[in-house]
Amino acid sequence: AHIASCMAENHLRGDVIGVAMDGTGFGTDGAIWGGEFLVADYARFERRAHLRYVPLPGGNAAVRQPWRMALSYLRDAFGTEIPEELARFRGVGGSRVALVDAMIARRVQTVATSSCGRLCDAVAGMLGVASAVSFEGQAASALEMAGEACVDERYAFGVEENAAMVVDMRSMVRGIARDVASGRRVGVVAARFHNTVSAAIVEVCCRIRRTDGLERVCLSGGTFQNVYLLGRTAAELRRFGFGVFLHAMVPANDG
Repeated sequence: AHIASCMAENHLRGDVIGVAMDGTGFGTDGAIWGGEFLVADYARFERRAHLRYVPLPGGNAAVRQPWRMALSYLRDAFGTEIPEELARFRGVGGSRVALVDAMIARRVQTVATSSCGRLCDAVAGMLGVASAVSFEGQAASALEMAGEACVDERYAFGVEENAAMVVDMRSMVRGIARDVASGRRVGVVAARFHNTVSAAIVEVCCRIRRTDGLERVCLSGGTFQNVYLLGRTAAELRRFGFGVFLHAMVPANDG
């Protein structure tokens, strides 16, 4: 629906590369989607890639409490060996953290998610800019506002070639954790995070172009309300020769 709305607004016909970065969408495999790369037209889509699945602990509670997603991503990146000083969950009691940690480990009251919105929540939780929120997207907005200008560095990431490619951000999470532990400025880490997501989007789009021959990219979903991420991603895609289509008359999110 996000990609079709972007296509409709831009009067496009035929297949496009659709990059849908969002908070919560029910996927065809029963998981919570929100970090998807599609080859799509108005009638159908094929999923070409997605962000690596991580557990969403407690459903909507994880949306209201971004530290839960921070813990989920840290566990995915480090296993059981998270350094003690990296859990920057301000105002969260140790017993609550232990409970959610057990939920993640045992996959109790969790569902797999590829959501980019939840990845933003996780990084906001790791950096301490939002441990609890009152509305959808609040943590991601805080993370965007925290980012410093004129930072071009990014973290490492991986792309696994499967039936659908998997964008693996575990290296990025470990890099963020190292920076947090060493006292790196929050603004620098936030900017590097956004740069990494942008670079991953461009990399996957280039791979899809090689296999499908498509040059048009539609960017949609609530995560692209982030002006910095949208602008950097669109500029980089254009630099690589893509035609990039955005929203102007209707919003990128569920509106």
